[in-house]
Amino acid sequence: MQNKVVLITGATGFVGSHMADWILTHHPMVQLHATKRYHLSKMDNVRQIEEKIIWHDCNVTDPIATLKLIDRIRPDAIFHFASESFISPSWDHPHHYMNVNYNGTLNILEGVRASGKLSTRILIPGSAEEYGEVKEEDLPIQPNSPMNAVNPYAVTKVAQDLIGQVYFKSYGLQVVRTRAFNHEGPRRENVFGIPWYAYQIARIEAGKQDKHMEVGYLDDRRNFTHVTDIVEAYWLAMEHCKAGTPYLVGSQAEDKVYTFRQALEMLIAMSSVQGITYETVAKFTRPTNVPFLIADTSAFREKTGWSPTISFEQILTETLAYWRAQVAKGR
Repeated sequence: MQNKVVLITGATGFVGSHMADWILTHHPMVQLHATKRYHLSKMDNVRQIEEKIIWHDCNVTDPIATLKLIDRIRPDAIFHFASESFISPSWDHPHHYMNVNYNGTLNILEGVRASGKLSTRILIPGSAEEYGEVKEEDLPIQPNSPMNAVNPYAVTKVAQDLIGQVYFKSYGLQVVRTRAFNHEGPRRENVFGIPWYAYQIARIEAGKQDKHMEVGYLDDRRNFTHVTDIVEAYWLAMEHCKAGTPYLVGSQAEDKVYTFRQALEMLIAMSSVQGITYETVAKFTRPTNVPFLIADTSAFREKTGWSPTISFEQILTETLAYWRAQVAKGR
């Protein structure tokens, strides 16, 4: 996709900003466009590259604005990261989550179809949460494992995933369907587990919180991947993966499979403060849990040659360093 026009939606967010960083570093000849929501998007994650991107004010939930944007720039590739991704509020805001995650995706797909440029490659980044409650004896998860969503967010990701399949089958759109497993690193908001732990530890170290942490449920097991490895995987998916076929993306190495409790205790061990304690409190627990999200990603790795390179320890180290810096700035 060198010398191509690339559009990133949600470029000011966690994954979108890392995707923009990665493209500008590894493919500087790309003409990079991105969406933001007028004055509503926080630009902190992209300050270092803001001048290298062509920005467009566009909320993808607006079908007219989205259609006009795609028709105007006629991208060769779209990385669609504009979404609601924090699971907990989805129980209270299910219509909003469906509007952003499903309708926003539908507007992107319809915009490409209406533009007539059916060669445009469109990455639809699904989620491991689509598989929901999986029994341990059914691990590792395969692409064709049954979907068993147990939260409203996951339902919207299933809908997003399947409307991509519909537009591939019905209109021949070049939809690349991935389902990524847990990815972490700097810039992820502190409403999520590992950043929340790191944020509290940074506050404790700065003397802004006592040595007791409040957390949610800790014993779900995940395979973790650094966000930088994930965005490289997304680029390779767009270059090598068959349109319409779902691919699982993420590490499956045993040394990257942990519970959140293990991650928390590793972060506490990295702290300069001794004697930090923690407890699970009701306000940080969800109505349902997903005990296991462990994937077989061999099909994707064989297709692309991708392999994650960043250790789980580095994920934690970088996340803690990021939140130390944020707390020092007054976050």
